[in-house]
Amino acid sequence: MISPLMSHFGLKAQIVAPDSMTIDTDSLRRDFDNQPYFGLYKDNYFTFGVPIGETPTKTNSNVKFQISIAQRLTRSTLPWNTYLFLFYTQKVFWNVLENSMPMTDLNFNPGIGLVKPLFVKDRFIGKLMVLAEHESNGRDGVKSRSWNKISFGANIMIEPTFIVHGKFWIPIVDGGENRDILDYSGIYQVGTQVFSRNRRFGASVTLVKRRGWNLNYNTIIEFNYRLFKRENQYLFAQYYNGYGEGLLEYKKFHSMFRVGIVIKPRIFSDF
Repeated sequence: MISPLMSHFGLKAQIVAPDSMTIDTDSLRRDFDNQPYFGLYKDNYFTFGVPIGETPTKTNSNVKFQISIAQRLTRSTLPWNTYLFLFYTQKVFWNVLENSMPMTDLNFNPGIGLVKPLFVKDRFIGKLMVLAEHESNGRDGVKSRSWNKISFGANIMIEPTFIVHGKFWIPIVDGGENRDILDYSGIYQVGTQVFSRNRRFGASVTLVKRRGWNLNYNTIIEFNYRLFKRENQYLFAQYYNGYGEGLLEYKKFHSMFRVGIVIKPRIFSDF
């Protein structure tokens, strides 16, 4: 039986106690050392959305989809029992209702970093991550957007059905057209994920803190329902409220409701 751990860890370690997600640590680490692994990083989804609070039109209703993958680069553990990963996420906004159906905003987010799985008394409880990331939209001139960041993140399983996550970053803003991006796309994020006991239903809330002392957050609320018992494909609904949903219009406020399909890592998603 394949252990339902993080998809990009590619684990085959035996589950000792499914309800507590207890993992044989030695088996887990042998799996890491014995095989390369390519898999999911963040959620992979395809959705269609309309704005909340205004009349949907061809220009403000669109498709949003995301592709996110990870590749482990080291066969054995590095210092502090870490593993080196290469990550890549691409987020696209596609105006399918307009003539010629233009893809109006493509966001490219490659990264490389160390991942450390966490264990307490042979129980897997989550992971720590340190990443060097770049994000840009691949354009030039006044529509160019880009920035870099050193990110520090953690996902912690309080129990198998309740996970908390957080991430903060040291920004390096090199894009001349988005010097104020921290005022809109934020300086850190926190959130939770909850699941039903059989993992058929799930929900998450993520808050991204924009720069400043005010309580100014971008809010992302998601719900998912697994279609088939043994698969990781879900019906998906996402509500986004705030700024910075995409790089091109990072200064524009969006309140969007989207529905579609998502393919999720087996234990918890990265954000």
